[in-house]
Amino acid sequence: MNDKKVILQSILTQGILPLFYWESPSVCLEVIRTLYRAGVRAVEYTNRGTAALDNFTMLKKTLAAEAPDLYLGIGTIKSKAEAEAFVKAGADFIVAPIVNPEVGEVAAKAGLLWIPGCMTPSEIYKAQEHQALVIKIFPANILGPEFVSSIKELFQGQLFIPTGGVEIEEGNIRAWVRAGVCAVGLGSKLISKDLLVKEDYDTIYQRTTKALTIARGILNEKK
Repeated sequence: MNDKKVILQSILTQGILPLFYWESPSVCLEVIRTLYRAGVRAVEYTNRGTAALDNFTMLKKTLAAEAPDLYLGIGTIKSKAEAEAFVKAGADFIVAPIVNPEVGEVAAKAGLLWIPGCMTPSEIYKAQEHQALVIKIFPANILGPEFVSSIKELFQGQLFIPTGGVEIEEGNIRAWVRAGVCAVGLGSKLISKDLLVKEDYDTIYQRTTKALTIARGILNEKK
């Protein structure tokens, strides 16, 4: 079983958390291979389609041999049943768009990092009550860096990752880091539907290396 703090450190070190879902298992595998080649060691595969569990199971088995130092988490987990199914499939960490304490309990029982999504101070407090080491600020494009700036003093020491609409652009990522986040989640701005349809892995690689360089550079300035 992977230690949750080791996985957390992996996310903090890379400064970004790529996330995506696609129906085609072969495309999913190539996307993750591309992310890995660019330097990513923690990826969130999202539970957003009927093929998610089968694809995730295949990805875990295939990547265990060729990328043993890659942590593959599952996102968009809203129920206890979903959490249990993906824990059984080998998820290294669990990400959610909501705070469901039952999901947190499944993660805790399995010794996994749980990253619930919050958009209000009340939700953040509830997530903390259930031992969330990291909280996803979602949807980030609606809340904005100002939200984190406004509430971080209420939750001193809490780690936040904004997801949803974060741009691969130095000014945008710098605004989030200045507000107090520890990393940024990158979905469609990094791995867009258009790139997946075209199987344009070169552009995904270029965007990923750019995002890693920007995020690591800005986060290292804070140290």
